[in-house]
Amino acid sequence: MSDSRKVALVTGSATGVGRACAVRFAKLGYAVVVNYSRSEADARETLALVEAVGAPALLQRQTWPTRAR
Repeated sequence: MSDSRKVALVTGSATGVGRACAVRFAKLGYAVVVNYSRSEADARETLALVEAVGAPALLQRQTWPTRAR
């Protein structure tokens, strides 16, 4: 079985512009990966907004290593 749905991975989508982008992609028919590094509660709110539109969604915590100075 093949699913041709497009997927949007939105980094920093727990709040602000990232949240707005995640919801917009959902409204455009994308499945959305809600990516966050610190605020799980905010990310879960974004996840609920995306799912409310009817889009499949996944919550993913990702921390990025800091660069050595």
